[in-house]
Amino acid sequence: MDFPERLGALQQRVAAARTDVEAAANETREEVGKRIDQAQADLDQAVKHAQQQAEQAAGAARTKWAQMRSEAAAKMEDVKAKIDKRARERDAKAAAGEADWADANAADAIKFAEWAVDNAELAILDAIDAHAYAYDLAKAASS
Repeated sequence: MDFPERLGALQQRVAAARTDVEAAANETREEVGKRIDQAQADLDQAVKHAQQQAEQAAGAARTKWAQMRSEAAAKMEDVKAKIDKRARERDAKAAAGEADWADANAADAIKFAEWAVDNAELAILDAIDAHAYAYDLAKAASS
């Protein structure tokens, strides 16, 4: 598996997300709504892909990551439901509370992403070590 390539792709996704967030900060609510709809469609597609991978996955480790992705997808469904609810709310106090909730949820999502990146790095290093160990054993066996 080409881990540096996948990490590069992840870095590009983070950069694109940052660009979208910065642009959205200066847009109308309608424009932001369109961005949300597109992000939700992209997420739904990613969830379907993750579910397909989970169904095909064999082994406890892959199932664990698939479960985590599934839980993250459920969390995003909750976010979408809150966004839809907020669109229906008319009370300014409730809207302020929803904004605070959205800020906290965004902060939690960033913390989760940081945790996920740290765990991905550890898993990649473990995989590299496992391949090196297997190579060393194979080399010793052939000597």
